[in-house]
Amino acid sequence: MKALVTGGAGFIGSTLVDRLLAEGHEVDVLDDLSSGSLANLAEARADRSNKLNFHQIDIRDPELVGVIERREPEVVFHLAAQADVRVSVARPAFDAEVNVVGTLNVLEGARKAGSRKVVFASSGGTIYGEPDASELPCKESHPQVPTSPYGVTKKVVFDYLNIYRMLHGIEFTALALANVYGPRQDPHGEAGVVAIFAGRLLAGEPCTVFGDGEQTRDFVFVDDVVDAFVRGADRGDGLLVNVGTGVETSVNHLYRTMAAAAGVDSPAQSAAARAGELQRSALDPSRAAVQLSWKPWTSLEEGTARVLDWFKTRA
Repeated sequence: MKALVTGGAGFIGSTLVDRLLAEGHEVDVLDDLSSGSLANLAEARADRSNKLNFHQIDIRDPELVGVIERREPEVVFHLAAQADVRVSVARPAFDAEVNVVGTLNVLEGARKAGSRKVVFASSGGTIYGEPDASELPCKESHPQVPTSPYGVTKKVVFDYLNIYRMLHGIEFTALALANVYGPRQDPHGEAGVVAIFAGRLLAGEPCTVFGDGEQTRDFVFVDDVVDAFVRGADRGDGLLVNVGTGVETSVNHLYRTMAAAAGVDSPAQSAAARAGELQRSALDPSRAAVQLSWKPWTSLEEGTARVLDWFKTRA
């Protein structure tokens, strides 16, 4: 398969690139390096047996359409995005330029290239808004009522994917991702609490838990998520598919798990709850099991231990 990965120098994207190359596929990576890093692709680029091409370009750049057209990918994995909810609130027009206009450039490129399919990284933590606790874990049938501009852009892109499928015959699968964590995650990022905890625990610095720490998230390991993307290349046509564990994990439980693994017995610091923070979140992965033959296999204990090990090697 000839694949193209937007955002392929990022945390999830580079892990997907490694998986595709390991399976013998030819891969083009498009990334503007605003949040991704060439260091994430260093091993892949060093291996001369890999069929890997890197293009530094912003998805908002109209030239992107021509780049994709010339590379003629069979499948486009679209992960590039403005992914910070706080930025989307402060700069909604910028958020829309990247996530909506940028995606339209990607879709136009796929159309002109004759691509068979687009596999899109949506956001299960934002498109469903704030489901009632009785509705957790959240199914794909839940109304999409996002509470941030970022969530709105992900919702809008799903509509565009449907339009391109109807008008131009380009298949798609949209993966609604839970809270993805793993090696290469940015410890300075807004959404990377596992990476933040790992960096601070190994540095002997205190970790901060906001509010009472009982807010929950659905933490899913990056290798499991990448497996869903690869399966999405041939399955799940025309669907929104949740990619999560279906399990709620509190921030307090996450901290206790990681602190124990790091050999730290001191409690986390407490801070005031952050305004607008979602209290509970979990995604029902039943559709993924049926449509993608996918299910998560990495436990929180195993996954967080691997994150800590990765940070240790880069200390």
